[in-house]
Amino acid sequence: MKPTPTYANKPTSDNPRDVEAWALAEASRRLIDAGRSPVNEEALCAALQLNQRLWTIFQAAMTEEDCGHPPEVRTNIAALSLLVDRETVARLVDLDVSKLETLISINRSVASGLTARPESSAQGQAAPAPQMAARPPMAPQMAPPASAPDGQPPRQSLRISI
Repeated sequence: MKPTPTYANKPTSDNPRDVEAWALAEASRRLIDAGRSPVNEEALCAALQLNQRLWTIFQAAMTEEDCGHPPEVRTNIAALSLLVDRETVARLVDLDVSKLETLISINRSVASGLTARPESSAQGQAAPAPQMAARPPMAPQMAPPASAPDGQPPRQSLRISI
C-alpha cells in the first residue's frame, strides 16, 4: 500500500462539501504543477492517477443505495466521472501536458459550485439554506437516521482520503 501523501495545506473545515472542494482544488493544483515540467512524466502520472482516484470516489458515492441526491444529479455526476475517466486515460497514454486544461477546468468548476454560498438578501438577512435538489452534487447534507432500516448503525457522510 502506498504511503499517504503529505499536503502543503489541508481543508479548513470538516464540512464534507468543503473537503470535497479542497480535494478537487488540490488535484487541480497537482495537475498544474505537473504540467509546468513536462519532462517529469512521473509527477504527471501521479497527478493524473490522484485525480482519477478522486473521481472514482465520487462515482462510487453516486451508486450507493443511501445516496441522498435525486436521480438526475446522480446521473450527471456519473456522466461527468466517465468523461474524467476517458480524459485521464487519454492523458496517461500521450502524456501531453498541453491537454490538461479540460481536467483542471472540470475540477475547478465543481469545486467552485461546492463552495458557493447563498447570497444574503437585500434586507441583511441570511438567505435560506438551499434545498437538497438545488445543492451541487457531492456530499449529502441530510443527517443520518438514528439507525438504518435493517438495524445497522447509520452510515457516515462521504470522507475523502487521497
